[in-house]
Amino acid sequence: MSIESRKAPEASPHEHDEDAAHLAALGYEYETQFKREMTFWGNVSLGFTYLSPVVGIYSLFAIALGTAGPPMFWSLLIVGAGQMFVAMIFGEIVSNYPVAGGVYPWSRRLWGRKWGWMNGWVYLVALLTTIASVAYGAGPYLAAFLGMQSSVDATILAALAIIALATCLNLLGTGVLNKVAMLGLIAELGGAVVVGLWLLIGHRHHDLSVLFDTFGAGEGSDYFVAFAAAGLIGIFQYYGFEACGDVAEEVPNPGRTIPKAMRMTIYIGGAAAMFVCLSLILAVPDFGSVISGADSDPLMGVLMAAFGPIGYKVVLGVVLISFVSCVLSLQAAASRLTYSMARDGILPFSTLLSRFSERRHVPPYALLIAGVFPALVVIGSKISEDALVAIISFAAMGMYLGFQMVVLASLRARLKGWKPAGKYQLGRWGVPVNVMALLWGVLGMINMAWPRSPEAGWFANYIVLISSLFVVGIGGLYLALRKPHLKGNAPAADAIDTQESAGGS
Repeated sequence: MSIESRKAPEASPHEHDEDAAHLAALGYEYETQFKREMTFWGNVSLGFTYLSPVVGIYSLFAIALGTAGPPMFWSLLIVGAGQMFVAMIFGEIVSNYPVAGGVYPWSRRLWGRKWGWMNGWVYLVALLTTIASVAYGAGPYLAAFLGMQSSVDATILAALAIIALATCLNLLGTGVLNKVAMLGLIAELGGAVVVGLWLLIGHRHHDLSVLFDTFGAGEGSDYFVAFAAAGLIGIFQYYGFEACGDVAEEVPNPGRTIPKAMRMTIYIGGAAAMFVCLSLILAVPDFGSVISGADSDPLMGVLMAAFGPIGYKVVLGVVLISFVSCVLSLQAAASRLTYSMARDGILPFSTLLSRFSERRHVPPYALLIAGVFPALVVIGSKISEDALVAIISFAAMGMYLGFQMVVLASLRARLKGWKPAGKYQLGRWGVPVNVMALLWGVLGMINMAWPRSPEAGWFANYIVLISSLFVVGIGGLYLALRKPHLKGNAPAADAIDTQESAGGS
């Protein structure tokens, strides 16, 4: 824990040798293709743009405010604290296993082959559907920026354009990813600060007391139920820090750098999200109309009133940069996960997906998967918007499920004798923090799956749970029939000295 205050040092050739030696000790001595070109702030930027406070807040602000009123703001603080427990556990694990792909190699080493494969499958599907979700969500903003009427066709075209741009940028290599991610961080963070200050200074309609006033939201039921529903804005906000670990083989001194970058992602991303949300809340002129549904899009109204037509377009431009950089970071994470599983030989077409561009130092076919699959999901919305909703409903739940599979594997390993030995260690706080991370994650998943609209029918109420069971069921069926976990000879279940074999469950 003492490393929290240490400054991340510049990498030296000697440290690169140490990084290579550590990777070789983990069973990947033949893997030297990735270039360690991602700096500490590049790693933070990757996590920040994946977390993307602008995308998260702008996408769910109207729903959260209409459901629980201004107190929905506090969900950002609560969820941020809960996810910090998870980030601390992830930091300790990646310090031990700085291997590309994040959750898959971590859970494989902590528990075993089957658990690792299922964790990788769940998280990969979640990443791919999240890419589609974020790109699709950018459609209305691009239409507004271009002065077009928002429609399904315009949204699909916008989403496909953003996915294509992000894919092309990713294919240019880690150096470009590092630079573009940092540009995204600067644009998004700068835009958030400028927009927030402008709203607070010149267009504030309320004082801070409104953060404790529901303005009638949730009447007719327990307010906690309404607050929990609005709290999804926080739950959808705070993931992205794990992407710092997905590129572990591209970061110098990853055992020290990545844990710090993960926590920094939450510090900066959380502060930016709360600042943006606060400034927007205080700038909404009439909470009653938002809660009643009369004003269904308070965010656009606030921005237009505060910045005028020209300034509004500038703000939309920054928002679009945020969406593009978010998709870029999501794709980077998805491609490294795909590559990590493919080089271990456990995916269909592993030989193709594990191919590496020696010129660009990226896995091009794994990156194409991260572009093509989300594009197909977006195009599918033209045929069935309900299908799109069903697929995207799994996105956030899949992220949390993927997280908690790692957290559970970590707790199990600790209780069976695993003692983390990386450069970042929690020491005697390891088990308590691990338990808190697991409890928090389970509560978050229950909140996401909880039925809230009895009038909408059983399918709409349980769509998150149904989509989750479907993904897990498909993965389990494939695991049972094809036994992909038995392929390859990559290390597994070696975090602790047990009687399980490398092929154990």
